[in-house]
Amino acid sequence: MNKEKLLEYSTPFLVIILIVAVFFLGSFWTKVQYLENGSGKPQAVAQQVQQAQQAPAPSGPVKVSIDDDPILGDKNAKVTIIEFSDYECPFCKRHFTDTLPQLIKEYIDKGLVKLVFRDLPLSFHDPMATTEAIAANCAREQGDDSTYFKYHDEIFKRTKSNGNGLTKEDLYKIATDLKLNVNNLKTCIDDPKQKEEVQKDLTDAGSVGANGTPAFFIGKSTNDGIIEAVLTSGAQPFSVFKTIIDELL
Repeated sequence: MNKEKLLEYSTPFLVIILIVAVFFLGSFWTKVQYLENGSGKPQAVAQQVQQAQQAPAPSGPVKVSIDDDPILGDKNAKVTIIEFSDYECPFCKRHFTDTLPQLIKEYIDKGLVKLVFRDLPLSFHDPMATTEAIAANCAREQGDDSTYFKYHDEIFKRTKSNGNGLTKEDLYKIATDLKLNVNNLKTCIDDPKQKEEVQKDLTDAGSVGANGTPAFFIGKSTNDGIIEAVLTSGAQPFSVFKTIIDELL
């Protein structure tokens, strides 16, 4: 058999081997990444990826509401970032740790940008992802948006964001440390109306194509609280936010 014939017969076989190798290498990489985040649950990542692939992503700008959710920064800031997030998502924690401090320093503290935090607890991180979201909302009811973000910060600092979540006792301890009324927090967490608030965020997220976390919508602020923005997904570096924000300012 000459070399040309050998090449003709062997090429499809080599392509199949390459595809299979890439598949297994990708699966191995996913498992390693999730283990490095402290979860030991690669299946959760697979579910998240599958969910994101099945959901239709917006092809262009969409209109997104800030609803009645907590705001960090000057309410009259020129640019609004709406974040849909899950306290048990390792990529959300990465954003909180690596990128948010820079956004606060360069834009939020200077009154240029305001951040609106909306809840998107993923089902495979429940029940604690939803309970954490509710607890933060309950903390806000005892104070204001500033109280909310103090509680929000403590959840991200204390959870491993590996899907297991903080216990209710952990959430009560945060309330104690922040000098909130723990008994009121307990009652609030168990109030069915609080789940409705989180569900409203989930519904709104789905309607604008935000099905994975974290998901960000960045646009010019409006008087009615509805911004026109393009979806930015994942734990993006500060430079990505800077590019978008600077164009809007």
